[in-house]
Amino acid sequence: MAPPENTKDTPVSEELLLKISKEIIIKFIEVGRVTPATFGESFTNIHNSIRKSAQR
Repeated sequence: MAPPENTKDTPVSEELLLKISKEIIIKFIEVGRVTPATFGESFTNIHNSIRKSAQR
């Protein structure tokens, strides 16, 4: 099996960022950390944090 390619410089698609954000927000909803009233702000914060991390 070939070793994985160096993906450090590979850009991350917006679709992948949204999927990751969605999975995290779902987990937060399941454990009660996010409510419908705080969903918009929480999702935006999570998505922006993931985007910034992916750009590093």
